[in-house]
Amino acid sequence: MRIGTGYDVHRLVSDRDLIIGGVKIPFEKGLLGHSDADVLLHAIMDALLGAAALGDIGKHFQDTEEKYKGISSVDLLKEVKKMLDDNLFIISNIDATIIAQKPKMAPFLPEMKRIICGVLALDESQVNIKATTEEGLGFTGAGEGIASQAACLIEDVRDAYFTDVSSRNLLENVGSSPCSACASCPGARGKNK
Repeated sequence: MRIGTGYDVHRLVSDRDLIIGGVKIPFEKGLLGHSDADVLLHAIMDALLGAAALGDIGKHFQDTEEKYKGISSVDLLKEVKKMLDDNLFIISNIDATIIAQKPKMAPFLPEMKRIICGVLALDESQVNIKATTEEGLGFTGAGEGIASQAACLIEDVRDAYFTDVSSRNLLENVGSSPCSACASCPGARGKNK
């Protein structure tokens, strides 16, 4: 079992769409960033990458690269999911908090959760998204920006399903062992290509 944490913040500015959790939220300002500046998805991606010891989003999606300019963070989350799959990690759960004075996030939380679960192939019982204000304190309380925090647990698929070394080694030899190479196993998918 591995734990990861993520944190992201972006400034609120005029003439930008407000995208959080993959949802476009009606508001007079949006978040400034190279991509769509989705603080929630950025925090979740950093938590997942951190748990897997794969660096952070700045390492993989540099804000100096033109191909990431204005990109949807949903697409970036798909790339992070692929990195986890390629490294034989499965997600146990995600818990995240949006920190914003305005607008109210509650009406949009179910759709955010649906999008995140869809991209990461998770059940809704594995993802929790919540929102809070800071009672007018700090930069978020003053409406200067929005922040998000996330925590996650992930497991190495070999640790999760194989309890001894000889069984774990079966994943490395799919096709020449009794392992049936289940379609849902990220390791097996890689071996069956």
